[in-house]
Amino acid sequence: MEINLALLHSNNVEEIDITNSYTLDSMYYKNTDIIHLNPINVKGKIYRKENEVGDLVDFIECSINGVMILSDSISLEEVNFPFEIEYNDEIEENCKKNENTLDIFCFLWENIVLEVPLQFTKVEDLSKFHGDGWKLISEDELKNNNNPFSDLLNDFEKE
Repeated sequence: MEINLALLHSNNVEEIDITNSYTLDSMYYKNTDIIHLNPINVKGKIYRKENEVGDLVDFIECSINGVMILSDSISLEEVNFPFEIEYNDEIEENCKKNENTLDIFCFLWENIVLEVPLQFTKVEDLSKFHGDGWKLISEDELKNNNNPFSDLLNDFEKE
């Protein structure tokens, strides 16, 4: 969806309200860790203001929130990952050249993709993740557990 900024640039309006609920097409997150993206709620506005040089520029203030469905890093189950983004910045680089439009979907996606965690888990009990000769342990267990090679490491440190 493209937002027409012509009224703003011709000074017919002081701001454009972009408050709405948007649904991103699945093609945006097809090759990402996101399984599904629920409708995104945007509350904000676009207006013009002077930058440091004194030029009038398009500025956006908005709050973006929603829930993305991700694969749990440990259990591989689908989990909800809520996100909230506060965005206040100049939007010149997001506007099409020689046109008075802003593609809101590209703008939203650029900001949402930054919120996708590299690893995410809701698993608290690691004891059920084990197999033949292996088990998953927490960082605390790793620090407290005796390393069978610690004697060898001590010998190397003495030399």
